[in-house]
Amino acid sequence: MEFAASVATKLNLKPQDVTAVMQLLEEGATIPFIARYRKDKTGALDEVQIQNIQDEAKFQKEFSERKAFIEKTVTEQGKMTEELQGKINKAITIAELEDIYLPYKPKRKTKAQTARENGLEPLAMLVLEQGNIKPLEEAAAYITENVKTVEEALQGARDIIAEIVNEDAQVRAKMRRMFEDSATVQSKVLADKEVEGVKYKDYYDFSEPVGKIPSHRILAVMRGFMEGVLRMVIAPVEEDALAMIEKLYLKSGNEAGEQVKKAIKDSYRRMLQPSLESEFRMALKTKGDEEAINVFAENLRQLLLSSPLGSKKILALDPGYRTGCKVVCLDEKGELKENGVIYIHEKNRLADAEQQVRNWVKKYDIQAIAVGDGTAGRETEQFVKKLDFGLPIFLVNEDGASIYSASEIARNEFPDQDVTVRGAVSIGRRLMDPLAELVKIDPKSIGVGQYQHDVNQVRLKERLDQTVVSCVNAVGVNLNTASKHLLSYVSGIGPSIADNIVKYRSEIGKFEDRKQLMKVPRLGGKAFEQCAGFLRIKEGANPLDASAVHPEAYEVVAKMAADVSMDVKSLVGNEKVINELNPKKYITDTIGEHTVKDIMNELKKPGLDPRSEVQQFEFANIYSLEDVYVGMIVPGQVTNLTRFGAFVDIGVKQDGLVHVSEISHTYITDPNEALKLNDKVQVKVLEVDAQRKRISLSIKQTMEAPQRAARPQGNRNNGGGRSDRNEPQKELPMTDALSLLKKKFGK
Repeated sequence: MEFAASVATKLNLKPQDVTAVMQLLEEGATIPFIARYRKDKTGALDEVQIQNIQDEAKFQKEFSERKAFIEKTVTEQGKMTEELQGKINKAITIAELEDIYLPYKPKRKTKAQTARENGLEPLAMLVLEQGNIKPLEEAAAYITENVKTVEEALQGARDIIAEIVNEDAQVRAKMRRMFEDSATVQSKVLADKEVEGVKYKDYYDFSEPVGKIPSHRILAVMRGFMEGVLRMVIAPVEEDALAMIEKLYLKSGNEAGEQVKKAIKDSYRRMLQPSLESEFRMALKTKGDEEAINVFAENLRQLLLSSPLGSKKILALDPGYRTGCKVVCLDEKGELKENGVIYIHEKNRLADAEQQVRNWVKKYDIQAIAVGDGTAGRETEQFVKKLDFGLPIFLVNEDGASIYSASEIARNEFPDQDVTVRGAVSIGRRLMDPLAELVKIDPKSIGVGQYQHDVNQVRLKERLDQTVVSCVNAVGVNLNTASKHLLSYVSGIGPSIADNIVKYRSEIGKFEDRKQLMKVPRLGGKAFEQCAGFLRIKEGANPLDASAVHPEAYEVVAKMAADVSMDVKSLVGNEKVINELNPKKYITDTIGEHTVKDIMNELKKPGLDPRSEVQQFEFANIYSLEDVYVGMIVPGQVTNLTRFGAFVDIGVKQDGLVHVSEISHTYITDPNEALKLNDKVQVKVLEVDAQRKRISLSIKQTMEAPQRAARPQGNRNNGGGRSDRNEPQKELPMTDALSLLKKKFGK
């Protein structure tokens, strides 16, 4: 493993663990498999650590390849020296390598090259020495057909000096540190763009240090810049930058020194500053992308691991006004039994709608009702509640349902149904098992994250796919009911083998044990090793097939059962007996203590779904932005998390924003420290901007502030008219929000 030692050093991990991970990856093992079933080899590294090893090894390979290319290119030019080789060997970043390579890099014709071709390099070197010379007199000797005046000769000399300064690795390294330490990101609105670019108003006259600007602000500024609304500059104070370069190059205050000073300013303005600005813009963009992608990936993980209702008979409604509500009846496997349309917003058709729903509920023995949370969702929810079935009713996030309904996946599943029926089916299935349904949709269409359209799309897809794979394997997949789309994310399978599994399943009826997987076309021994532990067979021939115990460890479980004079079926789930077993007794050459403990934990609660149980949630009696007023306290549900705050649905079709400073009385920098997607919270309305359809909310102002020591008299933070900010607020009961609003405004 070529880079194992350096990767281990960089990530502060044990070399032997890193070597083991890299070996397993090279052999074709997946990250979920390594994290779950090879803990004894890797020192129990988790998925994040394994992913970091893979990423760092990839970077170091690319770095090594670039270094080798630079060495080869410079050597072929006949310019490699021991000193230069030493500098290349000491470089630890791509930027350092590129700075060293810059003077030797083939480039388009520059002003300095033209000056050299015109024979002005000796003059440039003479001026750069800054001896006691008269530059004007010296330049006169260089007038030729191509250099017609003394000033042209001096300009050419300065162009050469400027390029020398720009290509000086020491100057660039110091300048890069200056950018890191003191440069600012500045933006100003372009002339005549104030009205057109009003959404960027916060950045019309903006400045923030490079080292402090958060990801969402850099992405916002860059979007404004790319849309031609903002002018953007990244630079330190110019005087400071010039002083730093002059300290390295300026030897004298004589006439030659003045020429060098002019060349330094030209070098900085024309080459150094634009070059480093471009580099830092790219670095900030990359950093902003990674932050945004991390936010998206974490939100996606939480969404995919949302609580499932499980196998229930579902009545699902996709709400609508003019075109009516699309209704589908699903059995406990999610199969479509019947569909129809009801019109609940037309008085003359309301009675028919009520009767139709009652008939469906009775006919299919419906156990729960799912209502899409889009247009007319709240009104449809109220309609169903009034029918008083005594059944649980859930508002289901329908983001991306329309994408699914028009997709090839949906057409293949329901070739004889239109998009409205497919969308309603998706809503019902999301309630039953969010993970199984959401894997059919491009993650970017699910509606979580920040600036997902601005970030590196290749990197975004890579991370989101990794997240989906991680979630699917963490939960496990029912081999006899999973769709080919869900199966394709299982470790070691992929789309083509997933398709073969589904076809083979339809031929044999159902899988009775995991060994039958080996009969699936193209599913060989390696693929079986990778996938078997993540595939579950409920009520199969072997009880272990319903668990996360890998078939390679079945003999260990058999030995455990024999030691307590029980069969395996009796041992599974018998926590008392399992707790009495000594893990060390079952360690072998291939199965270590980590694996044995995992097996015992799994046997206690085999096939346990790591997701929590679904809970009902009710909004307050408010339905539109007009029903919301400052000061009211209502329940809400977290729908999206960004670095700057949390978006909360309070039931009025427009999510409100809880700024990160309004989440907790404890100081936090990331909403994920206090909140998760789908959390149920109480929020206080701070501001309503009807024109821009924005609602500002607070969570912390609904909670009592922790007790603090009294401030000393005269503390400047004691005043300001904000003494009541953290006092506990009187909570508005969920059902009384609208009535209080009417009383307040007489509506």
